[in-house]
Amino acid sequence: MTQQKDMSPRAWAELALLALIWGASFLSVRYALDEVAPLTTVAHRVFWAALILWGAVWAMGLPLPRRPGVWGAFLVMGLFNNAIPFTLMAWGQLHIESGLTSILNASTALFGVMLAALLLADERMTQRKAVGVLLGFAGVATAIGLDNLRSLDLRSLAQLAVVAGTVSYAAAGVWARKTLAGQPPQLAAAGMLTGSSLIMIPLAWTLEGAPSARLTPTTLLAIGYMAVIATAFAYLLYYRVLAMAGSGNLMLVTLLVAPVAILLGAWLRDEALNPAAYGGFALLGLGLLVLDGRIWRLAARWVSQA
Repeated sequence: MTQQKDMSPRAWAELALLALIWGASFLSVRYALDEVAPLTTVAHRVFWAALILWGAVWAMGLPLPRRPGVWGAFLVMGLFNNAIPFTLMAWGQLHIESGLTSILNASTALFGVMLAALLLADERMTQRKAVGVLLGFAGVATAIGLDNLRSLDLRSLAQLAVVAGTVSYAAAGVWARKTLAGQPPQLAAAGMLTGSSLIMIPLAWTLEGAPSARLTPTTLLAIGYMAVIATAFAYLLYYRVLAMAGSGNLMLVTLLVAPVAILLGAWLRDEALNPAAYGGFALLGLGLLVLDGRIWRLAARWVSQA
Protein backbone atom coordinates (compact mmCIF):
# COMPACT_ATOMS: atom_id res chain seq x y z
CA MET A 1 0.00 0.00 0.00
CA THR A 2 1.08 3.60 -0.58
CA GLN A 3 2.93 5.05 2.35
CA GLN A 4 3.17 8.74 3.12
CA LYS A 5 5.37 10.23 5.79
CA ASP A 6 6.22 13.69 7.04
CA MET A 7 9.35 14.73 5.18
CA SER A 8 12.41 16.20 6.84
CA PRO A 9 14.42 19.01 5.18
CA ARG A 10 17.08 16.43 4.33
CA ALA A 11 14.51 14.21 2.63
CA TRP A 12 13.25 17.17 0.59
CA ALA A 13 16.81 18.06 -0.41
CA GLU A 14 17.63 14.52 -1.52
CA LEU A 15 14.32 14.20 -3.36
CA ALA A 16 15.11 17.44 -5.22
CA LEU A 17 18.60 16.12 -6.03
CA LEU A 18 17.10 12.93 -7.43
CA ALA A 19 14.74 14.98 -9.60
CA LEU A 20 17.65 17.05 -10.93
CA ILE A 21 19.66 13.92 -11.72
CA TRP A 22 16.84 12.16 -13.53
CA GLY A 23 15.75 15.35 -15.27
CA ALA A 24 19.25 15.76 -16.71
CA SER A 25 19.34 12.10 -17.75
CA PHE A 26 17.08 12.80 -20.73
CA LEU A 27 19.55 15.40 -21.98
CA SER A 28 22.53 13.07 -21.49
CA VAL A 29 20.80 10.33 -23.49
CA ARG A 30 20.07 12.80 -26.27
CA TYR A 31 23.72 13.90 -26.45
CA ALA A 32 24.88 10.27 -26.54
CA LEU A 33 22.48 9.56 -29.41
CA ASP A 34 24.24 12.17 -31.55
CA GLU A 35 27.08 9.68 -32.00
CA VAL A 36 25.98 6.31 -30.60
CA ALA A 37 23.05 4.20 -31.85
CA PRO A 38 20.13 3.59 -29.44
CA LEU A 39 20.81 -0.06 -28.52
CA THR A 40 24.48 0.61 -27.91
CA THR A 41 23.61 3.67 -25.84
CA VAL A 42 21.42 1.51 -23.60
CA ALA A 43 24.07 -1.23 -23.42
CA HIS A 44 26.61 1.32 -22.19
CA ARG A 45 24.17 2.64 -19.63
CA VAL A 46 23.25 -0.66 -18.02
CA PHE A 47 26.67 -2.34 -18.19
CA TRP A 48 28.71 0.39 -16.48
CA ALA A 49 25.96 1.01 -13.94
CA ALA A 50 25.84 -2.71 -13.10
CA LEU A 51 29.59 -2.76 -12.42
CA ILE A 52 29.30 0.18 -10.04
CA LEU A 53 26.34 -1.28 -8.16
CA TRP A 54 28.10 -4.63 -7.71
CA GLY A 55 30.91 -2.64 -6.14
CA ALA A 56 28.37 -1.11 -3.77
CA VAL A 57 26.92 -4.55 -2.97
CA TRP A 58 30.43 -5.84 -2.18
CA ALA A 59 31.24 -2.79 -0.03
CA MET A 60 28.02 -3.26 1.93
CA GLY A 61 28.73 -6.96 2.46
CA LEU A 62 25.35 -8.08 1.14
CA PRO A 63 25.01 -11.87 0.68
CA LEU A 64 24.23 -13.12 -2.82
CA PRO A 65 20.99 -15.05 -3.36
CA ARG A 66 21.43 -18.79 -3.80
CA ARG A 67 18.10 -19.68 -5.37
CA PRO A 68 18.20 -19.80 -9.21
CA GLY A 69 14.68 -18.37 -9.27
CA VAL A 70 15.90 -15.08 -7.83
CA TRP A 71 18.47 -14.70 -10.60
CA GLY A 72 15.74 -15.47 -13.13
CA ALA A 73 13.61 -12.76 -11.55
CA PHE A 74 16.54 -10.33 -11.91
CA LEU A 75 16.71 -11.15 -15.63
CA VAL A 76 12.99 -10.50 -16.15
CA MET A 77 13.26 -7.31 -14.11
CA GLY A 78 16.17 -6.17 -16.25
CA LEU A 79 14.09 -6.77 -19.37
CA PHE A 80 11.03 -4.82 -18.21
CA ASN A 81 12.67 -2.10 -16.10
CA ASN A 82 15.73 -1.38 -18.26
CA ALA A 83 16.10 -3.09 -21.61
CA ILE A 84 12.64 -2.42 -23.03
CA PRO A 85 11.90 1.08 -21.65
CA PHE A 86 15.45 2.44 -22.06
CA THR A 87 15.49 1.24 -25.69
CA LEU A 88 12.04 2.55 -26.57
CA MET A 89 12.75 5.93 -25.00
CA ALA A 90 16.20 6.24 -26.56
CA TRP A 91 14.74 5.55 -30.00
CA GLY A 92 11.90 7.95 -29.26
CA GLN A 93 14.34 10.72 -28.38
CA LEU A 94 15.75 10.55 -31.90
CA HIS A 95 12.46 11.99 -33.11
CA ILE A 96 10.96 14.04 -30.25
CA GLU A 97 12.30 16.52 -27.72
CA SER A 98 13.87 15.35 -24.46
CA GLY A 99 11.41 17.55 -22.56
CA LEU A 100 8.42 15.88 -24.21
CA THR A 101 9.95 12.47 -23.47
CA SER A 102 10.13 13.38 -19.80
CA ILE A 103 6.49 14.51 -19.78
CA LEU A 104 5.29 11.25 -21.31
CA ASN A 105 7.59 9.31 -18.97
CA ALA A 106 5.58 10.69 -16.06
CA SER A 107 2.67 8.47 -17.10
CA THR A 108 4.53 5.52 -15.55
CA ALA A 109 2.65 6.14 -12.30
CA LEU A 110 -0.71 5.90 -14.10
CA PHE A 111 0.02 2.51 -15.62
CA GLY A 112 1.55 1.42 -12.32
CA VAL A 113 -1.70 2.12 -10.48
CA MET A 114 -3.76 0.32 -13.14
CA LEU A 115 -1.59 -2.80 -13.29
CA ALA A 116 -1.29 -2.96 -9.52
CA ALA A 117 -5.09 -2.82 -9.18
CA LEU A 118 -5.45 -5.64 -11.70
CA LEU A 119 -2.67 -7.92 -10.47
CA LEU A 120 -2.06 -7.20 -6.77
CA ALA A 121 -4.62 -8.15 -4.16
CA ASP A 122 -3.72 -5.29 -1.79
CA GLU A 123 -3.94 -2.50 -4.40
CA ARG A 124 -7.56 -1.89 -5.31
CA MET A 125 -8.75 0.85 -7.65
CA THR A 126 -10.32 3.45 -5.36
CA GLN A 127 -12.35 6.45 -6.48
CA ARG A 128 -9.37 8.74 -5.87
CA LYS A 129 -7.07 6.58 -7.96
CA ALA A 130 -9.60 6.36 -10.78
CA VAL A 131 -9.93 10.16 -10.91
CA GLY A 132 -6.15 10.58 -10.87
CA VAL A 133 -5.66 8.04 -13.65
CA LEU A 134 -8.36 9.63 -15.84
CA LEU A 135 -6.87 13.10 -15.39
CA GLY A 136 -3.40 11.73 -16.11
CA PHE A 137 -4.44 10.01 -19.31
CA ALA A 138 -6.24 13.15 -20.43
CA GLY A 139 -2.92 14.91 -19.96
CA VAL A 140 -1.03 12.31 -21.99
CA ALA A 141 -3.61 12.53 -24.78
CA THR A 142 -3.34 16.33 -24.77
CA ALA A 143 0.47 16.26 -24.85
CA ILE A 144 0.56 13.84 -27.77
CA GLY A 145 -2.39 15.36 -29.63
CA LEU A 146 -4.72 12.59 -30.72
CA ASP A 147 -5.08 14.16 -34.18
CA ASN A 148 -1.36 13.60 -34.68
CA LEU A 149 -1.82 9.85 -34.33
CA ARG A 150 -3.87 9.65 -37.52
CA SER A 151 -0.78 9.99 -39.68
CA LEU A 152 1.46 7.71 -37.57
CA ASP A 153 4.60 9.47 -38.74
CA LEU A 154 7.95 9.05 -36.98
CA ARG A 155 7.11 11.71 -34.42
CA SER A 156 3.83 10.06 -33.48
CA LEU A 157 5.45 6.61 -33.34
CA ALA A 158 8.21 7.99 -31.14
CA GLN A 159 5.66 9.33 -28.66
CA LEU A 160 3.84 6.00 -28.61
CA ALA A 161 7.18 4.24 -28.07
CA VAL A 162 7.86 6.37 -24.99
CA VAL A 163 4.40 5.61 -23.59
CA ALA A 164 4.97 1.90 -24.27
CA GLY A 165 8.18 2.23 -22.27
CA THR A 166 6.22 3.53 -19.29
CA VAL A 167 3.92 0.48 -19.48
CA SER A 168 7.04 -1.67 -19.26
CA TYR A 169 8.21 0.28 -16.20
CA ALA A 170 4.82 -0.30 -14.58
CA ALA A 171 4.95 -4.02 -15.34
CA ALA A 172 8.40 -4.17 -13.77
CA GLY A 173 7.04 -2.60 -10.59
CA VAL A 174 4.39 -5.31 -10.27
CA TRP A 175 6.95 -8.03 -11.05
CA ALA A 176 9.25 -6.72 -8.34
CA ARG A 177 6.43 -6.77 -5.80
CA LYS A 178 5.64 -10.39 -6.67
CA THR A 179 9.13 -11.87 -6.97
CA LEU A 180 11.76 -9.70 -5.28
CA ALA A 181 10.17 -8.90 -1.93
CA GLY A 182 12.73 -9.23 0.83
CA GLN A 183 15.76 -8.74 -1.42
CA PRO A 184 18.04 -5.83 -0.43
CA PRO A 185 17.21 -3.06 -2.94
CA GLN A 186 20.87 -2.43 -3.79
CA LEU A 187 21.31 -6.11 -4.63
CA ALA A 188 18.08 -6.16 -6.63
CA ALA A 189 19.24 -3.13 -8.64
CA ALA A 190 22.63 -4.71 -9.36
CA GLY A 191 21.02 -8.00 -10.37
CA MET A 192 18.47 -6.24 -12.55
CA LEU A 193 21.13 -4.23 -14.39
CA THR A 194 23.18 -7.40 -14.86
CA GLY A 195 20.14 -9.04 -16.42
CA SER A 196 19.59 -6.10 -18.77
CA SER A 197 23.31 -6.11 -19.67
CA LEU A 198 23.06 -9.78 -20.65
CA ILE A 199 20.20 -8.80 -22.98
CA MET A 200 21.47 -5.51 -24.38
CA ILE A 201 25.16 -6.21 -25.05
CA PRO A 202 24.66 -9.11 -27.53
CA LEU A 203 21.59 -7.40 -29.01
CA ALA A 204 23.43 -4.14 -29.64
CA TRP A 205 26.53 -5.92 -30.95
CA THR A 206 24.45 -8.03 -33.37
CA LEU A 207 22.22 -5.25 -34.72
CA GLU A 208 24.50 -2.19 -34.49
CA GLY A 209 28.01 -3.66 -34.55
CA ALA A 210 30.89 -3.46 -32.11
CA PRO A 211 30.91 -0.29 -29.98
CA SER A 212 33.32 2.39 -31.11
CA ALA A 213 36.21 3.37 -28.87
CA ARG A 214 36.64 6.66 -30.72
CA LEU A 215 33.98 8.88 -29.21
CA THR A 216 34.03 12.61 -28.66
CA PRO A 217 34.50 13.98 -25.12
CA THR A 218 30.87 15.19 -25.14
CA THR A 219 29.60 11.69 -25.91
CA LEU A 220 31.85 10.09 -23.30
CA LEU A 221 30.64 12.61 -20.72
CA ALA A 222 27.02 11.88 -21.65
CA ILE A 223 27.53 8.11 -21.35
CA GLY A 224 29.37 8.54 -18.06
CA TYR A 225 26.61 10.72 -16.66
CA MET A 226 23.71 8.49 -17.65
CA ALA A 227 25.45 5.30 -16.45
CA VAL A 228 27.27 6.46 -13.31
CA ILE A 229 25.11 9.33 -12.03
CA ALA A 230 21.64 8.89 -13.57
CA THR A 231 21.51 5.09 -13.15
CA ALA A 232 23.92 3.65 -10.56
CA PHE A 233 24.03 6.58 -8.13
CA ALA A 234 20.37 7.48 -8.77
CA TYR A 235 19.22 3.97 -7.82
CA LEU A 236 21.14 4.17 -4.54
CA LEU A 237 19.72 7.64 -3.87
CA TYR A 238 16.22 6.50 -4.83
CA TYR A 239 16.19 3.74 -2.20
CA ARG A 240 17.62 6.13 0.37
CA VAL A 241 14.85 8.69 -0.28
CA LEU A 242 12.26 5.90 -0.29
CA ALA A 243 13.35 4.87 3.20
CA MET A 244 13.22 8.46 4.47
CA ALA A 245 10.13 9.77 2.69
CA GLY A 246 7.96 6.77 1.82
CA SER A 247 6.59 5.72 -1.56
CA GLY A 248 3.76 8.27 -1.50
CA ASN A 249 6.08 11.25 -1.20
CA LEU A 250 8.50 9.75 -3.70
CA MET A 251 5.85 10.18 -6.40
CA LEU A 252 6.58 13.91 -6.22
CA VAL A 253 9.86 13.21 -8.05
CA THR A 254 7.81 12.52 -11.17
CA LEU A 255 6.42 16.05 -11.07
CA LEU A 256 9.86 17.61 -10.63
CA VAL A 257 11.74 15.64 -13.29
CA ALA A 258 9.86 16.97 -16.32
CA PRO A 259 10.43 20.71 -15.64
CA VAL A 260 14.16 20.03 -15.20
CA ALA A 261 14.30 18.13 -18.51
CA ILE A 262 12.28 20.81 -20.32
CA LEU A 263 14.49 23.65 -19.08
CA LEU A 264 17.74 21.83 -19.88
CA GLY A 265 16.48 20.84 -23.33
CA ALA A 266 15.51 24.44 -24.11
CA TRP A 267 18.77 25.83 -22.74
CA LEU A 268 21.30 23.39 -24.20
CA ARG A 269 19.51 21.91 -27.23
CA ASP A 270 17.24 24.82 -28.25
CA GLU A 271 14.21 22.57 -27.92
CA ALA A 272 10.81 24.23 -28.13
CA LEU A 273 7.69 22.33 -27.11
CA ASN A 274 4.22 22.74 -28.53
CA PRO A 275 1.90 24.60 -26.11
CA ALA A 276 -0.25 21.44 -25.99
CA ALA A 277 2.66 19.64 -24.32
CA TYR A 278 2.58 22.11 -21.43
CA GLY A 279 -1.20 21.82 -21.13
CA GLY A 280 -0.88 18.05 -21.16
CA PHE A 281 1.75 18.15 -18.45
CA ALA A 282 -0.50 20.38 -16.31
CA LEU A 283 -3.32 17.82 -16.54
CA LEU A 284 -0.93 14.93 -15.99
CA GLY A 285 0.57 16.71 -12.98
CA LEU A 286 -2.89 17.27 -11.53
CA GLY A 287 -3.64 13.58 -11.97
CA LEU A 288 -0.43 12.64 -10.19
CA LEU A 289 -1.24 14.99 -7.33
CA VAL A 290 -4.65 13.35 -6.99
CA LEU A 291 -2.96 9.94 -6.91
CA ASP A 292 -0.55 11.30 -4.31
CA GLY A 293 -3.58 12.09 -2.12
CA ARG A 294 -2.76 15.60 -0.95
CA ILE A 295 -5.19 17.46 -3.19
CA TRP A 296 -7.86 14.83 -2.61
CA ARG A 297 -7.62 15.22 1.16
CA LEU A 298 -7.68 19.01 0.91
CA ALA A 299 -10.75 18.88 -1.33
CA ALA A 300 -12.53 16.47 1.04
CA ARG A 301 -11.72 18.74 3.99
CA TRP A 302 -13.00 21.80 2.11
CA VAL A 303 -16.25 20.03 1.14
CA SER A 304 -16.82 18.87 4.73
CA GLN A 305 -16.34 22.43 6.02
CA ALA A 306 -18.50 24.08 3.34
